[in-house]
Amino acid sequence: MDVSFLNVFLHILNTLKCGLISVKYNRMNYFSSNFKLGILGGGQLGKMLLNDTRKFDIYTSVLDASKDAPCKIASNEFHLGDLMDYDKVYNFGKQVDVLTIEIENVNVDALEALEKEGIKVYPASKTLRTIQNKAKQKLFYVDNGLPTAPFSRFAYTSEIKEAVNNGGLQLPFVWKSAQFGYDGTGVKIVKTIQDLEELPNVECIAETLVPFKNELAVIVARNASGETKSFPVVEMEFHPEANQVEYVICPARISEVVAKRAEAIALATSKAFNHVGLLAVEMFQTQDDTILINEVAPRPHNSGHHTIESSYTSQFEQHLRAILDLPLGNTDSKVGGVMVNLVGAEGYTGNVIYQNIEAIMEMEGVTPHIYGKKQTRPFRKMGHVTIVNANLGEARRIAEDVKNTIKVISE
Repeated sequence: MDVSFLNVFLHILNTLKCGLISVKYNRMNYFSSNFKLGILGGGQLGKMLLNDTRKFDIYTSVLDASKDAPCKIASNEFHLGDLMDYDKVYNFGKQVDVLTIEIENVNVDALEALEKEGIKVYPASKTLRTIQNKAKQKLFYVDNGLPTAPFSRFAYTSEIKEAVNNGGLQLPFVWKSAQFGYDGTGVKIVKTIQDLEELPNVECIAETLVPFKNELAVIVARNASGETKSFPVVEMEFHPEANQVEYVICPARISEVVAKRAEAIALATSKAFNHVGLLAVEMFQTQDDTILINEVAPRPHNSGHHTIESSYTSQFEQHLRAILDLPLGNTDSKVGGVMVNLVGAEGYTGNVIYQNIEAIMEMEGVTPHIYGKKQTRPFRKMGHVTIVNANLGEARRIAEDVKNTIKVISE
C-alpha cells in the first residue's frame, strides 16, 4: 500500500475517532454559555461544588430553605424554598438544564415529574426513593446480592419491644430511623429495653451490631456514558458520643487485599443502582476482614473532602464531570491526607468564633475550610481541616494537634 495513502487514511480515522469522542462527551456547551445547572440544597457540599463551577464558568442556580445558606455567596442565582415542597422543587427544576442535589431529603415526586418532561436529574428519582428510606436501602442490598449486616424492619419503634420479649430480636442492636437521619441523628445503639423509651415511634430498622475493626468508605464516580472510576479507600474514625466522623484517613491503613475487596463492592453497588454522579459507599471491615455495606450517599460526601488538597481531581470536580457526562478525572492521590471535621463545641450556641485558627494555620500542610454558617451549636458541622503529608503517620499526628488546638465556640 502507498505510504502517503496510508498516512492520509490514518489521519482521517483519527479525526473520526476524535469526533466520536467529542460527540460522546460534549452534547452541550456547559462553559461560558446559557447552560444552567440546578442544585437542590445550599449547604457546605454545594458551596464546595460551586468552587468548581466557578472554575469552569458554569452558570448555577441553587434552591434552599435558608436565606443564610452557605451557597448563597457563590451561586449565580439563589432561590428560597422548602426542598420537600413539590411545587417549589418542580418549578425550580423547570428552569434548569441539569438538576443535581447536595442533600438527599428532597421531594422525589417532583424529580420524577421533571424526568418525564426531559430534565436531566442526577441522581435519578428512582435511586433517591431507595436511598431516602434505610429499610428500602437495606432491602436493595439483599435483592442485589450486596453484603450488608442482617436487619429487621419495623413499621414503628414500639413493635421492637415485643420482638425482643418474644426472642425474635437479640440485644444489643443498632436502631436506625428509616427516614430523615443524618450526621448521627436517627441512629442509636440499643443495649437495654429502657433505651427504646428515648426513641421516636417511627418506621425503623434494627440492625445486627457488627463487631468491626474499621469503618471504610469508597467514593465511586460514574457518568452517563458508563465510564466509572473510584477514589482510594479511606478509613474513618468516629466521635464516640456524636456518632459523627471525626477523622478521615487516606489511604486507609489496611491490606491491599482488603482495599481491593472494598473497592469491588463499592463499584458493584454503583452498578446496581445504575448511578450517575458520585456514590459514597460506607462499609464495615469485620474482625475476619469481611466487608459489609453500612449505607450510601448519592452525592459528594464527608469522606471525600480531603480530595480537594490530596487528589489530582477533587470529589466535587468529579461530580460535575460525571453529571455533565464529561471524561472523568484522575482519582489518584498526590499525597497522603487526613481530614478533621470542625464541629460546634459542647456548651456553645450562637455567633461562631473559630478560636486558635491562626495557630493551626502555622502547622505544616494544614488547610482549613470554613463553611459559612454564622451560628454554631453543639456538634454542628462548621468546617473541616485537611492535613497533607508524604508521611501518613505524621499527617495523622498533626491532625490530632489540629483537633486539640482549634475550638468552634460562640461569642
